[in-house]
Amino acid sequence: MSVQERKERERAARERLIVATARELAEEQGWDAVTTRRLAERIEYSQPVLYSHFRGKREIIGAVALEGAAELAAAVRAATSAAPTADGPRSRVAALAHAYLDFAARHPAVYDALFQLDGGLAYAREDTPAPLKDAFASLLVTLAEVAGDGVDPGAFTETFWAALHGLATLTRAGRLPPEYAASRVELLVDRLARV
Repeated sequence: MSVQERKERERAARERLIVATARELAEEQGWDAVTTRRLAERIEYSQPVLYSHFRGKREIIGAVALEGAAELAAAVRAATSAAPTADGPRSRVAALAHAYLDFAARHPAVYDALFQLDGGLAYAREDTPAPLKDAFASLLVTLAEVAGDGVDPGAFTETFWAALHGLATLTRAGRLPPEYAASRVELLVDRLARV
């Protein structure tokens, strides 16, 4: 292995460490607790080293968002592929909804990086990063099955996603009574994903 290859490998490892540490700190104490000074202390590198990887917190949030998008896509795909096929597309749509809401509840800081905070990422544009496009595609592939005749699958997916996002954020904020959580998902699936 050349010196250059070793340096690149070490740089990639440092970058993964920075992102993992930011995620951990955000999940423990919220994004306000994530500062370059605290990250530098936790990873035991100087702030200039941290800045050699990321220009600041915004780029770190973006890196966490991209990692989270890949994880969300994997969770949705795993849930929809495990849904009973005999029940048709409805069971896949219900599995998608549950997987999405479960991801949002289990990873609130990552969810915030993806959908609430400014990570400097382009959404719904040509230059949208591949992990974000893939996360959307993981929803689209299942939701396109139930969009209905004459309905644009992309617009339907955006609407369904917006409803899930509303449920996720309102639930987390304590604005919705928890005893209706399951019935809300069933209502959403029944009304929007008519099959």
